[in-house]
Amino acid sequence: MRDTAKEAFKRLHIPAENRALLTLDGGGIRGILTIQLLKALEEQAGAPCYRIFDLVAGTSTGGIIAGLIASGKTAVEIDDLYEKLVSKVFVRRDFFANQFVNPPAWSKASYRRLLKELLGDVSLQAACDATGIDLLLTAHDVAEGEETFFSYLHERAAGKNRYGGVLLRAAMEATMSAPTYFNPLERFVDGGTTTYNNPTLAAVLEAVQYGPGTYSGSKLSVFSFGTGCRTQLIAPEQVADPPGPDTPFWLGWLMTEAGNDASDMQSDLFRATALFTGCDYRRFQISLDSFAIRNNLPNLGLEAVHATDAQSLHELTDKELSSIELDNVAYFPVMKILGEGIVAYLRDHAARAGKPMFSYDLVHPETRRELLVTRSGEVDRIARQMSDPDWLDAQPD
Repeated sequence: MRDTAKEAFKRLHIPAENRALLTLDGGGIRGILTIQLLKALEEQAGAPCYRIFDLVAGTSTGGIIAGLIASGKTAVEIDDLYEKLVSKVFVRRDFFANQFVNPPAWSKASYRRLLKELLGDVSLQAACDATGIDLLLTAHDVAEGEETFFSYLHERAAGKNRYGGVLLRAAMEATMSAPTYFNPLERFVDGGTTTYNNPTLAAVLEAVQYGPGTYSGSKLSVFSFGTGCRTQLIAPEQVADPPGPDTPFWLGWLMTEAGNDASDMQSDLFRATALFTGCDYRRFQISLDSFAIRNNLPNLGLEAVHATDAQSLHELTDKELSSIELDNVAYFPVMKILGEGIVAYLRDHAARAGKPMFSYDLVHPETRRELLVTRSGEVDRIARQMSDPDWLDAQPD
């Protein structure tokens, strides 16, 4: 345990012998939701994240937040900075720029300048040495066809921190360079383009398998924060002929679904005690659908939000929620209020459970399914149809 974390560990019910990891998903403007949860976590813990956690990991927008944490920013400070960062990230490249017709849609010039103003030319090692935290940011190396973990771990043997001298702002740019949205950073694109939009498994692998030997898989407390998973609403009979042009639809579907599936698989793995015995895993996520919001969150007002006609969270429709893209800046305030709604839910749930906020995994105690994530699988219908030869033979070929 870090000396600065003793009281925070007690407040969060983290075993004293464990090392604590914080992992932050990608999701563009939806990262403001995560920040609302981190503000509540710091309030519960009585300390900023960089004084609580041994390692922080992030992808894309989560990588930006992770980099700011590693540089000594509190969640409240990041909340103040984030709106400015988002406004600088999503600056149209030129009048004709378009994600699909004339990509990339956005320029990184203003974002790059702002990061330099905020961070200067500090390296991963220098930033981590100043705060005492270990750091991992993911990016995908297109030239090599593999994920790159830009990391610095203090106790790793000399020469093993190969990226210690990398500029922090360079790694923070690489992790958010989503294809079609932004130009690559030379060979690097957004770390969440394949299976690492949720960087939890990457963080555990880096710490336990490639780390200094002081991280043990059976003595970890892992706090994993999502940005809201998008539900992709399409009726079964429409799948063969989806709405709109096929190519943009399937590209968007593939990028979203790959990240969702990889994240779900990671959560299932960490919750399977036979595979990760002793790992204290805590995931905080919500699905962006009306059922999850109306049945769980307080009905916070949206009267001052101009992006939507909805006057409150419970009036948001499934169609509207499913359209919140990572670059949909107009929905930034909606996601912030959603984050505040989740904090209110967590506070109420913790009071009913008789436990501190963030001190346990947010799942049903029997089914082990996430309480704020809706999956509407039609198991009975699928089993019936797939057993019927007449139904099968009548399907389009």
